[in-house]
Amino acid sequence: MRLLFAGTPDVAVPSLDALVSSQHEVIAVLTRPPAPAGRGRGERPSAVHARALELGLPVVAAMGLAEPRTAAFLRDLAPDCCPVVAYGALVTPQALAIPAAGWINLHFSLLPRWRGAAPVQHAIRAGDAQTGATTFRIDEGLDTGPVLDRLRTPIGDRETAGELLGRLALDGASLLVDTIDAIASGDAVATPQSEDGATLAPRIDVADARIDWTASSIDVDRLVRAMTPAPGAWTTFRGMRLRLGPVLPVPAEDGLPAGRIRVGKREVLVGTGTHPVRLGEVVPEGRRSMAAVDWARGVRPGDGEGVA
Repeated sequence: MRLLFAGTPDVAVPSLDALVSSQHEVIAVLTRPPAPAGRGRGERPSAVHARALELGLPVVAAMGLAEPRTAAFLRDLAPDCCPVVAYGALVTPQALAIPAAGWINLHFSLLPRWRGAAPVQHAIRAGDAQTGATTFRIDEGLDTGPVLDRLRTPIGDRETAGELLGRLALDGASLLVDTIDAIASGDAVATPQSEDGATLAPRIDVADARIDWTASSIDVDRLVRAMTPAPGAWTTFRGMRLRLGPVLPVPAEDGLPAGRIRVGKREVLVGTGTHPVRLGEVVPEGRRSMAAVDWARGVRPGDGEGVA
C-alpha cells in the first residue's frame, strides 16, 4: 500500500523506520512545524521531520489537517492508508474520507484505558501494573475508534515514563507494521471499543508536575517517575524551583514531617505523608543536574528547613 505517515516526536521515529523497511511504500510524511527548542529557543524541526529528510521523503509540516494547503496535498497524494503515531492534531472528518483504508493510529495504552495525549504518564502515576500499545482505526472521537490489534507489557517498579515510552515505541513499531500488513491482506478485524473502563489521559503541563509532599511516599514516587524526563517533577526550596529525578521510598522508624529535609552523609531524605523518600538527581533553578548529596552540601539546609 501507498502510505502517508503522520507523526512528530522521537517516539514516532521507530514506526517511520519500520514502515519504510516494510513491503509498503511511504510516499510522504506529515508532521508538525518546527518549534522553539533548547536554551537558545531557536526553531528546530521535529524528530520525524529530521528523520524523513534523512530518508529522502517528501515532508509537509502543518499545524493541523484543516489547513487548506494540507487538505489539498492529501487529496492530490491520494494515499491508500495513513498510519499515525503522535502527530499532535485531530484528523478532520474531510481528511478521514481520503484514504480508502483509513487512518490507523498507534496509541501507547490498552484502549479504552487512557485515551488522550499522555497515556504513559497517567498509567505510571495511577500505579497501573501493566500497559501496552493499541492500533485502531481513527474516527471522529478522541481515541474511540475500533481496535485492530494490541500488545501488553508490565510496567517496571522503577520505570520512568521516558523508559517505558522508549520500549513501547520500539515494540509498537512492529505492531503497527503487522496491522498495516493485515489491512493490506484483508485479514484485519476491527473490534469496537467498549466504554467500560474508559479513562482519559489529558496533556500534562508543568503545574501537574509539582510535588505534593503531603501525599504518600508511593504517590510521590509515581508522580516523579511519571514526569521523568518531561516536564520534570519539581518543588521549591527557599523560593527557587528545584527539579527532581526519580526518588526512592525508604522505611523509617521515626517520622519526618512532610516536606522536611534530612541530610545524611550519603543521602538526602524528604518527608512525605507517610515514609520519607531518598532524593537522587536534582536540578536547581538555572543550574545543571547533580547528585542530591552534592546539592545539599552546597546549600546546607538548616534544621527544620524543607521543600514546598
